[in-house]
Amino acid sequence: MQYFVTGATGFIGKRLVKKLLARKGSVVYFLMREESMEKVPALLEYWGVAKTRAIPVYGDLRASRLGVSKEDITNLAGNIDHFFHLAAIYDLKADAEEQMAVNIEGTRNTIAFASAIRAGCLHHVSSIAAAGLFEGIFREDMFEEAENLEHPYFASKHESEKIVRDEYKRDYRIYRPGMVVGDSRTGEMDKIDGPYYFFKLIQRIRQMLPPWMPTIGLEGGRINIVPVDYVVDAMDYIAHQPDLERKCFHLTDPDPMRVGDVLNTFARAAHAPTMSLRINAALLGFIPRSIKNGLMALTPVRRLRNAVMKDLGLPDDLLQFINYPTRFDNRDAAAALKGSGIKCPRLEDYAYHIWDYWERNLDPDLFIDRTLRGQVAGKVVLVTGGSSGIGLAAAHKLAEAGAVTIICGRDEDKLAAAKKEVKDRGFEVITYAVDVADMTECDRFVERLIENHGGVDVLINNAGRSIRRGIESSFDRFHDFERTMQLNYFGALRLTMGLLPKMVAQKRGHVINISSIGVLTNAPRFSAYVASKAALDAWTRCAASEFADLNIKFTTINMPLVRTPMIAPTRIYQNVPTLSPDDAADMIAQAIVDKPVRIATRLGVLGEVMHALVPRIAQIIMNTSFRMFPDSNAAAANGDKKAVQMSADQIALQQLLRGVHF
Repeated sequence: MQYFVTGATGFIGKRLVKKLLARKGSVVYFLMREESMEKVPALLEYWGVAKTRAIPVYGDLRASRLGVSKEDITNLAGNIDHFFHLAAIYDLKADAEEQMAVNIEGTRNTIAFASAIRAGCLHHVSSIAAAGLFEGIFREDMFEEAENLEHPYFASKHESEKIVRDEYKRDYRIYRPGMVVGDSRTGEMDKIDGPYYFFKLIQRIRQMLPPWMPTIGLEGGRINIVPVDYVVDAMDYIAHQPDLERKCFHLTDPDPMRVGDVLNTFARAAHAPTMSLRINAALLGFIPRSIKNGLMALTPVRRLRNAVMKDLGLPDDLLQFINYPTRFDNRDAAAALKGSGIKCPRLEDYAYHIWDYWERNLDPDLFIDRTLRGQVAGKVVLVTGGSSGIGLAAAHKLAEAGAVTIICGRDEDKLAAAKKEVKDRGFEVITYAVDVADMTECDRFVERLIENHGGVDVLINNAGRSIRRGIESSFDRFHDFERTMQLNYFGALRLTMGLLPKMVAQKRGHVINISSIGVLTNAPRFSAYVASKAALDAWTRCAASEFADLNIKFTTINMPLVRTPMIAPTRIYQNVPTLSPDDAADMIAQAIVDKPVRIATRLGVLGEVMHALVPRIAQIIMNTSFRMFPDSNAAAANGDKKAVQMSADQIALQQLLRGVHF
């Protein structure tokens, strides 16, 4: 038996051709554009046949009679037993003009070609979209009854089916698959469509919440989901049954699930929280259209909606299909398949295959370059306080990743040692001796950066001063607050504001501020340090709002306690669990790659939540830690440098509040 197939390289088409070629002695001719001929060897390998059984016919769906040569038309005339037309656009996000050109004119060109070669039965693969948004049960013998066809995808599928019905004078059969997802056995799929649009949202919820946490979600209409293997098996079987000409077959799930149940099924497959409470989206229909349009006319509302839809990869008009109103009767398809053993599997039985394949192969995040090199190679990155500790560890990573790495510090000898350390590993850094606490030096430094490097692409405000001293011990040391604020806030601010104009002009830039977990937990005995970092955090939030539309990102890292020279004077920290400088540098690398608004540990976030919700309890916990741990020898002006012996209570509290400053 000989077949002709359009769309043979598509998701359904490839599998259908493989099914047809499994029939003994079958030969498949398939339409292909000449510029795609290099795909033929891979297709033959996938189908597992020689080139004598799968034969490309070169042409173009948009051309008259598919643009097939007269010679090929002559050779094919009268020799094709079955003609399968699958070539079409199945995508809500596709351009309306393209959908009309491919789905409508492509179908008209196809039936002209099928007529020219006097093909046997034409098998037109339509879609349940041909029913539009019909309210109620849509039968297989219904067509003109379709409603609400304003969407170009619905309109093009309906019109292409109409062309076959009205203009093709030979035998035909029409198939309307439901919403096609991946293979029920392997999960294999080639694009994100239909329910896949919600997978990123499910994944985000899983990342934020434990699987046992109940959530609130949407309920909507019933959506008809079918796996590709069922569609292919059913189409192949029905196509070869006698006396079914000029009939339509719904290749659908006879028991479709509601939107909320579908989302919960995939949430369980993803080990994500399920929606315990579902709000029916139909309630939104009670809001007058004028009010909804008025809200969307507000720029902040519109921008927020667009940002969320873009972040989750959702098409603009997806939400209008939540309340899908159509049910599909498939009694003709069921009768044709009777005795074949072919039936649509339950989504619950294969959802985990679909999810697993998406997460391993189709998740958009997989195609984003998340390497540090991919983000900084060739770019100018400045790390203040880069001669030791966190700054130097970050400089090592940046230089290795190919960044034009600049570090600054006050001590020229330390800078020289840092430069040699990096060079010994085969990389380069550029050093500048600068006291960031001196505003005049900051201004001169900014001028040199712009003159020598054209500004910076990434600024990491790491230089800082920490003072561990209780307020009672600081009554006569007001200068502690002044000098801490001078470096941690004013110095970082002076550099940032000096470099921002270049970032604005280039419409790109990233400012990363190394803050402290103490800002979130309000750690006692660090009032000078925490206040200076809190001031920078607050300024950063304001700046991020002002520059959000200029592609300038701001990230605050609420860093837990790190073992650096800055904490060395506090002898008690010798026994406290801390991060290493390399660990801290990894957090900076994460900030550069992902560009989040903030990076903080779970303990830090918990501290912030407690201060917001139960401030009295948070104060008691912090006061307890304050009284349990004494001032350092340096803070108490005590010359005794001996190591501090910690009690069991102190050790236990430090382990419980790991990373918090005491």
